[in-house]
Amino acid sequence: MTTLTTPVGAAPARGASPRRRAERRRRIIALAFVLPALLLLGALVVHPVLFSVGRSFFDASGSRFVGGENYAEMFRDPATLTAIRNSAIWVVVAPTLLTGLGLILAVLVEKVRWATAFKLLLFMPMAVSFLAAGIIFRLAYEEDPDKGVLNAAVVGVHDAFKESSSYPTARAREGQGLDRAPDGSYRTTGAVSPGDTVTLGFVGVPPADVPAGAKPAAPVRAGAGELGGAVYLDFTPGGGGRPGVVDAAERGLPGMTVEAERDGRAVATATTAADGSFRFGELAAGSYTVRLPAANFAPPYEGVSWLGPALVTPAIIGAYLWIWTGFAMVLIGAGLSSLPRDALEAARMDGASEWQVFRRITVPLLAPVLTVVFVTLVINVMKVFDLIYIIAPGPVQEDATVLATQMWLVSFGGGNNQGLGSALGVLLLLLVIPAMVFNVRRFRRSQS
Repeated sequence: MTTLTTPVGAAPARGASPRRRAERRRRIIALAFVLPALLLLGALVVHPVLFSVGRSFFDASGSRFVGGENYAEMFRDPATLTAIRNSAIWVVVAPTLLTGLGLILAVLVEKVRWATAFKLLLFMPMAVSFLAAGIIFRLAYEEDPDKGVLNAAVVGVHDAFKESSSYPTARAREGQGLDRAPDGSYRTTGAVSPGDTVTLGFVGVPPADVPAGAKPAAPVRAGAGELGGAVYLDFTPGGGGRPGVVDAAERGLPGMTVEAERDGRAVATATTAADGSFRFGELAAGSYTVRLPAANFAPPYEGVSWLGPALVTPAIIGAYLWIWTGFAMVLIGAGLSSLPRDALEAARMDGASEWQVFRRITVPLLAPVLTVVFVTLVINVMKVFDLIYIIAPGPVQEDATVLATQMWLVSFGGGNNQGLGSALGVLLLLLVIPAMVFNVRRFRRSQS
């Protein structure tokens, strides 16, 4: 007779069933909680991605399969190549500057008495939407100094070191003895000689723009070996004046630079007085030409064209830095606060300077945090859209475009080619995925 025995320590077969049922129940409950999130993820992320990939193989209407034609067209389009170039500039410049600024500010803030208030001040732009920030910087970058705060500052600094022309609107009357040269200067049409008196009348200057110290025009009477005259506003308030003649109510134009030329070379220079008069003394006998240089009529300095084709991308990156510098500083500051202080103090006791401590200890220890911040910003700048669309004016939109804005322009902003736009979206996804995978792997390694 054979006897069956149960191994010592083995649970009865009938006892395993409740545990399996409990495990199955826990899995069902977990799935019930996760299912809504999975449905949303599938509806808002997975389905659009798969649909875009499929749509990229069809033409603009979506009715004809074209294979990889959209991808080939994407790299033949100059606008797309510009977008790729600008995206590369963004990826290299913006995260690098932000990480560097965040590191410097995080280190410096530790030495500031009101560190919390300073961090709050720098982090506040993160609370501003990209739409509002774009409007703010669009106004700040206005080329008109009366509207754009940056150009108002630039013009103020420029005018503090270099005086602007007092008569940018002045022009000579036609047929009154003055010709305008291609460089903007004025010359007398006929030759003059020592002993002559020359009157040079101008119009186009509003009476309110004539300097307050200007006096009634009074031409200098030239003596022997001298050449004199006056530069005046050939306009009589209320009418009644005679063109080309200095009338009693007409005022001189002070501060004008006047040159006497001979054989194409300036031999004497004078500046008009309050009554517009000028005098050249000790001139040799011969024929001369009186010239008023173009600097007298140069338009006022208007500042920098921040939103022109050459500077629009750096200008928008500047707005992006304003928003995200606080983010980088706070994250790096959190990593800085967790550094082992004994290593820093030991280096200082060994005679290391603050710069050596920063370069050889602080930065290497912060390398994991700096990497996370940098990669996170790379992912973010690859998707930047709002700032570029709002700040860049219409005429330079193509000069500032990146892949995200180009995708929108091609699909909905007039191109109406969702096939090509989907191909651009797939390209953008492929460029973002490596950075995302790197960030996820690094996060998992830090948790293990």
